[in-house]
Amino acid sequence: MQIAIRAFGNSKGIVLPKALLSQAGLSVADAADVEVLGGAIVIKALPAIRKGWAQSAAAIAAADDDRLVMGEFSNAGDHDLAWDPGPDAASTDALGHVQW
Repeated sequence: MQIAIRAFGNSKGIVLPKALLSQAGLSVADAADVEVLGGAIVIKALPAIRKGWAQSAAAIAAADDDRLVMGEFSNAGDHDLAWDPGPDAASTDALGHVQW
């Protein structure tokens, strides 16, 4: 199959027919890996990393199996860990914008 190389702004590109994408296991929203091997441009479908996660999470919740693994914990003592840059670190202008 021959495909014309076209100008897209300052870049060049090709338009891949739907049937060709389908044969490669690609669709419009998919990501692909592109590399040059032996003078040929090779486009490979990438696996869908989070495919099916939403359905799995819904099934876990429906089975009432979504309890916390670590249990509850609070942040009661976190105020002692807060970073204080000091009074001279920043100031505000007339409109209240912080100036560093």
